[in-house]
Amino acid sequence: MVNRKLPPAVLVPMPDADDRYRAPALDKGLDILELLSATDAGLTQAEIAKALDRSPNEFYRMLDRLVRRGYVVRTGAERYELSLRLFALAHQHAPLRRLVSQATPLMRRFAQDAGQSCHLVVYERGRVVVVAQFDAPGYWGLAIRVGAHVALIGTGSGHVLLAFRNPQERRFMLAEHEEVAGEGAAPDDLERRLADIRARGFEMMPSRQTRGVINIAAPVFAPDGSALAAITCPYVERIDDEQAPGAEAVARLIVTAARDLSLSAGGATSPTL
Repeated sequence: MVNRKLPPAVLVPMPDADDRYRAPALDKGLDILELLSATDAGLTQAEIAKALDRSPNEFYRMLDRLVRRGYVVRTGAERYELSLRLFALAHQHAPLRRLVSQATPLMRRFAQDAGQSCHLVVYERGRVVVVAQFDAPGYWGLAIRVGAHVALIGTGSGHVLLAFRNPQERRFMLAEHEEVAGEGAAPDDLERRLADIRARGFEMMPSRQTRGVINIAAPVFAPDGSALAAITCPYVERIDDEQAPGAEAVARLIVTAARDLSLSAGGATSPTL
């Protein structure tokens, strides 16, 4: 068995003797979450106990509750890994509102320059959710309402969010997609397609929901270089305006908008995965 030690960054200090408000069960659960966050391949119950210098029996019920609440997943090899639930919680409420606020002027500029609508999406429990939307400036356009859930697989938004996450997070996202969305397993060529997106820096694909629409999506990066969100344009070709930007030009505009939002949100300007 590989000897795994608790990294110094997640060592938990012993409470002071006069700490009158200790919550041992809560401390135990937080110790587990912090330990698993610092591992790549997951840990068995015995390895968790050894790293935290406790008896394996002390963690059985706590691990069971963390699995049932969706914070931890148990693999077929009886190893425990973090799910993406903490990631999802971290992007709710105030941080999400700030992201939307920062995105609004950039999305407005994109819509005006491209003559197309656009929307901002984030990942949430197996699906993609639209958190902001901006209409095309003309009298027509294709828009997706705020709050709508979009498929993780088969959409430009979902592919971008998957492409710019590390392999472990991608597995969690796909597992949640299969369980929550109930849409079955990912296609065999998905990893090849995601690699192409990483090399290109954005996704451009015919819509699998609406004929004649091209999904163009670009990643908004977090500080660690992973996809925090995505800006997507459901591109519709204009035949009444010869000066309207084509799909390639719109792709450049949306990549620029996503890059500027990454900078505004304090994120990286390129992937570091």
